[in-house]
Amino acid sequence: MENSKPPVPVYLLTGFLGSGKTTLLKRMLDYWQAEGKKAAVIMNELGDINLDGQEVGDEVPMAELLGGCICCTIRGDLSLEMKLLMDEHQPDIIVIESTGAANPMEILDGVTEAAMYMRIDLRAVITVVDGPELLKRTRAGKGRTLKLMQDQIRCASFLLLNKVDKLEPEQLVEAQQALRELNAHAQIVATMRCIIDEWSWLDAQQPVIASSAALPPTANRENAEAVHACGPGCSHEHDEDHHHHSPEHEEQHAHHHHSHDHVMALTHYLQGPVDSVQFEALLRNLPEHVYRAKGIVTFTDTASRFLFQYAYGESDFMKITPQGKVNDVAVFIGEHFSREELIAQLQQLEYGASSEA
Repeated sequence: MENSKPPVPVYLLTGFLGSGKTTLLKRMLDYWQAEGKKAAVIMNELGDINLDGQEVGDEVPMAELLGGCICCTIRGDLSLEMKLLMDEHQPDIIVIESTGAANPMEILDGVTEAAMYMRIDLRAVITVVDGPELLKRTRAGKGRTLKLMQDQIRCASFLLLNKVDKLEPEQLVEAQQALRELNAHAQIVATMRCIIDEWSWLDAQQPVIASSAALPPTANRENAEAVHACGPGCSHEHDEDHHHHSPEHEEQHAHHHHSHDHVMALTHYLQGPVDSVQFEALLRNLPEHVYRAKGIVTFTDTASRFLFQYAYGESDFMKITPQGKVNDVAVFIGEHFSREELIAQLQQLEYGASSEA
């Protein structure tokens, strides 16, 4: 019988935009592959295309949840995708990488659908934290983005404090103290580029929710919410002062507010190669509230294609050969930026016009 099979361990990977989640995911997959374990991945993007999936090998079974936040507009698809992955690929492990705009508390709600109780074992909520960005926002002391980061930290069973090479020793102590004040129980590991020498903690994680065997078959969503192991102060409430994703979003979710409703995503398909110098200048001069950008681009001065990543003023380019047919595309994620102005700048690059206004 289906329920006689042992539950599949599930790891939820969270963290704000550009913190290093996909880098950690790749290292986790390498570890499990070396251990002879088959991992499957569910990746969530606010945009219409999954670019992070290009960095995951095609031998890894993967499901994509695009065009919305996993804890909001497409939450109902999560349990279905897990079921399909388990039925088709029989993985030993499933990793869910959520968009940086997601509140882990609501993803836990999606993971703990009644139909999945006997099939999965949620082992860890792993939150990747950008150390410099944490200090910046903590010192500012306000804003919905800070609240979202705090919720991601509070809900974690394992905290990875990343980019510590960009912190002075006293700043590292300050960042660690900030994490501990928000979450007194999670293990904290400081890293550069998500490099971890010891992986035994992955297998040693205690289940985040009560063992599925301990839950009655009739367990409902109230049971699920009762066993969420979120840190003290993890908010079940959502900001009342918010902005909706779209009129359709308001119609579908008029009864439910989300603390990340102010987060915006723009997906722009590039019509052809662009000038590398002008494109890099565009990234350097992105509005302050564009926190994350990524995509695939072809430059006029080279025949190669590049996967580009941008986070908080820093950009990186990696030469790639995309799997299958993938168009050149740029995805931008942030708060309250002008889509129209950004599209106009991209079109200037496409048409060979000057990038200056």
